[in-house]
Amino acid sequence: MTGRATAGAPVRAAVAAILIAGWIVTLAISWPGHLSYDSIIQLHDGRTGFYHSWHPPVMAWLLGLGDALVPGAGLFIALDATMAFGALLSLLWIRPRPSWAAVVAAAICVMLPQLVLYQAIVWKDVLFADAAVAGFVCLAQAETRWAQIRVRFAFVAAALAFFVLATLVRQNGLIVAVAGGLALGVMAARAGGVKPAMLYGIGGLAVVLLFAAALSFVLALHSDDGEGPTAQLRLLRLYDLVGAVAAEPPLPLDRLKAEAPDLERLIRTDGVRLYSPQRNDTLVGSPALQDALADTPPELMAAQWRDLIVHHPGLYLKTRTELFRWLFLTPDIAACHPVFVGVEGPPGEMGDLGLAPRQRPRDLALAAYAKAFMGTPVFSHAAFGALAFGVLLLLLRRRAPGDIAMAFLLIAAFAFAASFFVISIACDYRYLYFLDLASLAALFYLALDPAYLFQVLAMWSGSSWLLRSDARKS
Repeated sequence: MTGRATAGAPVRAAVAAILIAGWIVTLAISWPGHLSYDSIIQLHDGRTGFYHSWHPPVMAWLLGLGDALVPGAGLFIALDATMAFGALLSLLWIRPRPSWAAVVAAAICVMLPQLVLYQAIVWKDVLFADAAVAGFVCLAQAETRWAQIRVRFAFVAAALAFFVLATLVRQNGLIVAVAGGLALGVMAARAGGVKPAMLYGIGGLAVVLLFAAALSFVLALHSDDGEGPTAQLRLLRLYDLVGAVAAEPPLPLDRLKAEAPDLERLIRTDGVRLYSPQRNDTLVGSPALQDALADTPPELMAAQWRDLIVHHPGLYLKTRTELFRWLFLTPDIAACHPVFVGVEGPPGEMGDLGLAPRQRPRDLALAAYAKAFMGTPVFSHAAFGALAFGVLLLLLRRRAPGDIAMAFLLIAAFAFAASFFVISIACDYRYLYFLDLASLAALFYLALDPAYLFQVLAMWSGSSWLLRSDARKS
């Protein structure tokens, strides 16, 4: 084993140099980070210690911790980038003799906007994706060192901590925790049977849920009583109802017509006029509609929304399909805001933070670099999804140590993306960033030891030269 590890040292050193250089460049060109409207609100929450529940309190808390040491979001983006680049870097020690293909894969990854730009944007989508990928990479490390009990438990504990963070960052982040528990159970079953599988799988998920609930409770003590999720759900229901009426104007809204006639009328007039499958923000263009929504009891909106789903399922699915098409396929990529640089936000909060609007020449250069990829597979969730599906099939067929965890990373990414079929209210590209990053991480992992891929290509092509070397046989 030592000889093989030594033989792989030049490749490991080259890949490590690329990843570390990518981490340094990413932070250097964007320091102290890119902050949009939501980012400013969350940084302000972190500094004041009062968390508005419209955003995940854990992110504001982390921003506040970093801001207390170094004012601004610099330490936060350093944490984000370290999780992403560190996860890729640690994969080098899963295979004793990494392939030179990993050098190419690492170089491609660090040059893509998904790393060189996104890792410096203060968005919960980036924090969530980084935590999820890091968690499954830790499980992959545990899987390859299962016989080393202390090392195994250390990596499992780290994975569960990352899954707790992912669960707290996004409302649908629980999907990652469930996938992680399933991966842990399958890994344990492979090593010791059904009883260890139940212990690890159910126990691991229970630990994540317990810690996530406890931290949520503590953070909620410093929040605005949790009205954010309720308001978001109300907006989702309004968006679905307006979209359904826009698609089928005669659609009856009997409950609203009887108990909230102003809202029913405004949905058919202002709502339909302003409706867009790209995002729900356009509905804000009617203050009357927003006022009528605020005056309508949430229970009434919920009942009318359920009527749509139960009595008009085809129309509901049609409306949701169009929204998901915009999110996943991004027919007009520019409308889905794939690139953001600089600092911009509400003047009041920016004044409190001592920040001014910012777009430096290097910010504009970075934006131009990222925008050059618009219209290519680099900014295509469908392309990343196809890549992830192909890698997933290879991992499930190969089943080498580490493959289970990385396969469940991709399964979690697909499940997370699918959940937006129900909850999507805008086509912002960042919402499915996890799918992109998971695909890149899995591709890099496969590139470390592409022997099985060579065999598959040989079988497909009928070529014999790909099978010559015994080192290429799985």
